[in-house]
Amino acid sequence: MDRGAEYYRRYLEGDDAGIVALIREYRDGLVFYLAGILGDAGEAEDAAEDTFVKLVTRRPRFSGRASFRTWLYAIGRNLALDRLRRRSRLAPLPEEAESGTWEELEERLIRSERREAVRRALGRLPGEYRQALILSYFEGFGNEETAKVMKKTRRQVENLLYRAKQSLKAELLKEGISDEDI
Repeated sequence: MDRGAEYYRRYLEGDDAGIVALIREYRDGLVFYLAGILGDAGEAEDAAEDTFVKLVTRRPRFSGRASFRTWLYAIGRNLALDRLRRRSRLAPLPEEAESGTWEELEERLIRSERREAVRRALGRLPGEYRQALILSYFEGFGNEETAKVMKKTRRQVENLLYRAKQSLKAELLKEGISDEDI
């Protein structure tokens, strides 16, 4: 059972034990998820810490439209993507063989541009399409769990995902990413 919303509500009402319980409950999973995005466990731990710091300092409102875990992971994911953008802006160009070849640098830049194009394309999709794709592919939820979160039947989610993938593909084509690149 996902008790995150209860813990967060307790914290917002002044019970500091709520945030402690929240961190205990979600820290390890969030770090694991963010490590997959960032490719570095230490940086993932920092991003997870930033996520909890954001909850404490900014106290964002949890609407309850998705599960608390989904909402929390989305905050962490956005912070991790910010870290990746900062990292790519600050990364020095390779000057020696140890930094990799120009071809490797070019390939990394192309992958980074594709990820950014996917993010922009996702942002242009209707809300239900975006939510279904994020829950299913970014959060790893199954169709049954996605259906429960979205208050739909499994069949509706399957149809929604099909249409969402078609729309995302069309948006990616607008970004200049072809079928072969996907």
